[in-house]
Amino acid sequence: MLKSILISGSGGFVGKNLSASLLSQAYQVKSLSRMDLQSPNLLLETDVLIHLAGKAHDLKNVSDPREYYAVNTELTKQVFDAFLKSTASIFIFMSSVKASADVVDGILTEDKLPVPQTHYGKSKLLAEEYILSHTIPDGKRVYILRPCMIHGPGNKGNLNLLFEVVRRGIPWPLGAFSNHRSFCSIDNLVFVIQELIDRKDIPSGTYQVADDEALSTNELIRLMAQSAGKQASIWKLPKAIISGMAQLGDWFHLPLNSERLAKLTESYVVSNEKITQAIGKKMPISSREGILKTLTSFSKSSI
Repeated sequence: MLKSILISGSGGFVGKNLSASLLSQAYQVKSLSRMDLQSPNLLLETDVLIHLAGKAHDLKNVSDPREYYAVNTELTKQVFDAFLKSTASIFIFMSSVKASADVVDGILTEDKLPVPQTHYGKSKLLAEEYILSHTIPDGKRVYILRPCMIHGPGNKGNLNLLFEVVRRGIPWPLGAFSNHRSFCSIDNLVFVIQELIDRKDIPSGTYQVADDEALSTNELIRLMAQSAGKQASIWKLPKAIISGMAQLGDWFHLPLNSERLAKLTESYVVSNEKITQAIGKKMPISSREGILKTLTSFSKSSI
């Protein structure tokens, strides 16, 4: 029997990609709005509820902190409560690795005690804790997904900003710093969600979602140059000089300061071992394939 699926946040980047994939396989997909939560018959004919709606992390730090808790925490509580009262058998909540940690030493796993530092991460963690505080009724399954940085065609974010730097031939001056970061291709995220929907042998729980391999920033720069048809220009300036420039930036409020340098050069490696073992499959798209697919879309949009 085809599953009926309700998706909150279906108009977002993840929602659009997920909906398109599910519709192509003849699933019955409908959007869930905040107003719909007032309907007592909302989920009587729904099999799966996927909660994607949320307040995204504001990198410019200009948002009112209360917005994160109103949307990421309180709205999630309302949606989850509706699920518990419904006939739906599967609930999927889109959280974030930022609910676990903003800084990673080594490799981040689900076993790490969560210590989020931002209102975004804290609001997501509070939603997770609310969900986990409930006993799951028989016949229902509940999944909390923590993806790392999601990317894919049509997603305009930090990757696109860095790509523009490379496309214009501006040298990358931080080549002397060695770091690795995990990414999450939208194709891999959609794959995981579909596995959770289609199968009954994957236990409820919290799962990180990431591509199989982390990439160094220098490798990312090379992939961007390849996609743009350019020669990668990576300068390995001495770390002491770069750090000194960043300290000057602290004093004179320049674009490069110590905080920004740390963000550009830190490692953030996320393990996907728990979810791949539960599914019994590797991610369908490799890290490089996914990144190149995203970068190719940037190249086409800049023509």
